Amino acid sequence: MNILVVDVGGTTIKILATGGETPRTFPSGPGLTPEQMVSSILAIAEGWRYDVVSMGVPGPVVNGRPVEEPRNLGPGWVIFDYEEAFGCPVKMMNDAAMQALGSYKGGRMFFMGLGTGLGTALIVDGVVQPMELAHLPYKKATFEEYLGKRGLERLGLKRWHRHVFDCVSRLTTALQLDDVVIGGGNVRRLSELPPLCRKGSNDNAFRGGFLMWEESGHAYRSTILKPSIHSHTLPADKGPAWAALEEHSRKMGKVHLRKLFADDPVRGEMMTAEAVGIYLDYSKNRITNETLRLLIKLAQESGLRARIEGMFLGEKLNSTEQRAVLHVALRAAQDESIFVDGKNVVPEVHAVLNKMADFSGRVRSGVWRGHTGKRIRNVVNIGIGGSDLGPVMAYEALKHYSDRKMTFRFVSNIDGTDFAEAVRDLDPAETLFIISSKTFTTLETMTNAHTARDWLLAGLGGDEKSVARHFVAVSTNGPAVAQFGIDTANMFEFWDWVGGRYSMDSAIGLSTMLAIGPDNFRALLDGFHQMDEHFRTAPFERNLPVLMGLLGIWYNNFFDAQTVAVLPYDQYLKRFPAYLQQLTMESNGKSVTFDGQRIDYQTGPIYWGEPGTNGQHSFYQLIHQGTKLVPCDFIAFSHPLNALGRHHDLLVANVFAQAEALAFGKTPEEVRAEGTPDWLVPHRVFKGNCPSNTILVERLTPDALGKLIALYEHSVFVQGVIWRINSFDQWGVELGKQLAQRIIPELESKAEPTLQHDSSTIALIRRYRKQKSERL
Repeated sequence: MNILVVDVGGTTIKILATGGETPRTFPSGPGLTPEQMVSSILAIAEGWRYDVVSMGVPGPVVNGRPVEEPRNLGPGWVIFDYEEAFGCPVKMMNDAAMQALGSYKGGRMFFMGLGTGLGTALIVDGVVQPMELAHLPYKKATFEEYLGKRGLERLGLKRWHRHVFDCVSRLTTALQLDDVVIGGGNVRRLSELPPLCRKGSNDNAFRGGFLMWEESGHAYRSTILKPSIHSHTLPADKGPAWAALEEHSRKMGKVHLRKLFADDPVRGEMMTAEAVGIYLDYSKNRITNETLRLLIKLAQESGLRARIEGMFLGEKLNSTEQRAVLHVALRAAQDESIFVDGKNVVPEVHAVLNKMADFSGRVRSGVWRGHTGKRIRNVVNIGIGGSDLGPVMAYEALKHYSDRKMTFRFVSNIDGTDFAEAVRDLDPAETLFIISSKTFTTLETMTNAHTARDWLLAGLGGDEKSVARHFVAVSTNGPAVAQFGIDTANMFEFWDWVGGRYSMDSAIGLSTMLAIGPDNFRALLDGFHQMDEHFRTAPFERNLPVLMGLLGIWYNNFFDAQTVAVLPYDQYLKRFPAYLQQLTMESNGKSVTFDGQRIDYQTGPIYWGEPGTNGQHSFYQLIHQGTKLVPCDFIAFSHPLNALGRHHDLLVANVFAQAEALAFGKTPEEVRAEGTPDWLVPHRVFKGNCPSNTILVERLTPDALGKLIALYEHSVFVQGVIWRINSFDQWGVELGKQLAQRIIPELESKAEPTLQHDSSTIALIRRYRKQKSERL
C-alpha cells in the first residue's frame, strides 16, 4: 500500500509519499482553506502513486476528523470532506501527535512542537494522547503565548529560551517522563536543549504518518476513539477570550443598534444563519463581527468541539453521576452506532420505538380495549418534571396532528385538584393511564398513580384484573410495575443516560405517539436528528445552537442580563416557554464547576415567556420602557396551520414590529415630531437597543418541533461547556424532597409530634395541624 503523508503547519504544508526521499512543500498561512490545500497537493504530487492519505493537522482531531477550526489557518476544516477531495481513504490525527508517533522509542515520552503555535502530545506504552496544552494558563497568558511564534517575537530569543526550559522542566517533573522530544520549526532557535531532551525532526512526522496505516497502528488507534473532554481546565473567566470580551463589551455598551444598522446597510442580510429549515436572524443583537469572532474564540478555548464530540461518542459528561449524556441516541437512525460502555445502544432504542408504535397502533385502531370491552378514548399521562413537561408541551404543540376522537390529559401536581379535574368527566372503562417514573418510586407520580388505580377500581367494580387493561408503565423497575398490577409486557424502557428533561423523545413520549401516531412521532425524531447533525458538524460561525448559546453568554456575562424571554407567535406553542424553563434552568442553574470549584461569574439566566400577542398586552411594557435588559427570542411560522382570513398576516406583522421596536425604539425628536407636548415626551420615548433573535420556520410540523427543541437543547449544552458546569445533574431538587419526607409524618401523625425544625417551620406545622383538626 502506498501512503501519502500530509503534515499541515501554520506556515508550510509538507508532503511525502511511500518510496519518496525528498518532501515537497508549499506555503500555508491564516487564509489557507482545506480546498486550497488539497488543490495544491494534487498539483505538486502529480505523478506520485498513493492509495491512502495520512494527515496531521494543528488542533484536536476526534474520530478521524478535526473538531475545531485551526487557529492559524483559514475556515472550513471541520466540515470538509477530505476523502471525497482526495478520492481515497484518509486518516487524520493531531500534527504534534503524528510527529510524536514517529519519534517514539518507548516508555513515557512527551513531545513539544515549537512552531507557529504550540503542539503537545504524550505517549505512554505506545498509546498516544494529544494534549492540547497550548491554551492552558502559564504566567500571565497561556503556554502558546510564551512558547509559540508570537512569544518568540514578543519576548526575544533569550527570554523565550528561558521559558522553554522552564516549561519543559515543569512538565518533566509533573508527568514523570522518560523521554522528551522537542520538534517544530523553531527548535533550531535553541542553542542548547533542556536536560533529558532530544531534538525532533520533521522526518518523524512523515514516519508517524506512515505508521498510521500499519497493521499494528498501536498509537494511532487510541487517538481517534474519544476526545479528552477534561483537558481544558482554564476557568471560564480567566482565559484570553473572556478578557478580550470584557474589554470589547465596555465599548459595545455605548453603541446603539440604530448606529450598527446605519453603518452597515446589509447587516440584516448578513447576520443571519439558516440550516435544516430554521432561519435565524440575529442582526438585532448588540454585536459586531468582532464580537462574534471573540465569542467563537471563547467557545474554542473552552474545548466545545471536543465536548460535542464526546457527547455523541458516549463520554460520561455527567461526571457527578458517572453517566453518558446521550439523548441524541434517542433519535439516531437505525443504521447508526452509538456506544455506551462498549455497547451499541441504537438497536435498543429502536426496539423500544417499535414496541411503542405497535402499542399505539393497537390503541388508536381500537384493537386494544379496556377491561369491559370498550374502546380506549381517554389517555391520562401521570408523571412530573421531564415526564410531564415534555409530553404536555408536545401534545399542545402538535394538537393539530392529533386524533381528535381521543382525549388527552396530563397529571403532575401532587395537589389532588390536578387529578380530580383531569378525570372529572372521564369514563373509567374508556381510560388508559400511562405511569411515567423511571424508578417507579417518585413521590408525586406514585401518589397520583395509586389514586388513579383506586379511581379505576371504584368505577369498574373493584376487579383487580382491570388494572392490566387500563395501565401501562414507562419505567425500568419491573418488579414494582408488576406489583402495581401492570403487565410488564406493557412496560416501556428508557435508560439512565437520558436525563428527565431530555426524555420526551424516548418512551416518555408514549402519550405523544398515541396522540399524533407513530409516523408523525418518527418525523418528530427526524427533526431532532437533523438538528443534532447540524450541531455536530457545522462550523461555529454558522452553527445555530452555538450562535444562540454564545449570544446568551454575551448578555448574561457581559451585560448582566438576568432573564431571557421566549416569545412563540403560535398558540400551539403556549407551553413551550414552560418546557424551556426546566430545560435551561434545571440544566444550567449551577454554582460550581464540574470539578467542584465555586464559580464567581453568572451562570444560567431565568427563562420565561408567553405566546403571541398575549404577552404584548402583559409584560412587553417592561421590556420596552423598563429598567431591565431582557434579550428576546421571537419564534414565528410563515404558514399557519389554521388559515382564517387576515389572522396570520396580522400575527406575523406583530412579530416583526415588536423586534423592530425593541431594536430601534423612538427618540425624543421623533416623539415631538408627532405633535406630542413636551411634558408627555419622556413618557412616550422608547429607548430601543433591546436585543432579540427572530427564528422563522415554514410551518409548525412534527419535524419542525423536533428541530426547535434540539436547537435549545444544544444551546444549553454550549453554555454549560463554557461555564464549565455539569448541565446534566439536578441535585438542587433533592434537599426539599428529603425534608418533605421528614415533614409528611409530622403532618399526618395523630399524636402531637416532637418537632426539630427552625421556629418558622415548627409554627407553620402546628398551625396547619390545628386548622386541619378543626376542619375535621
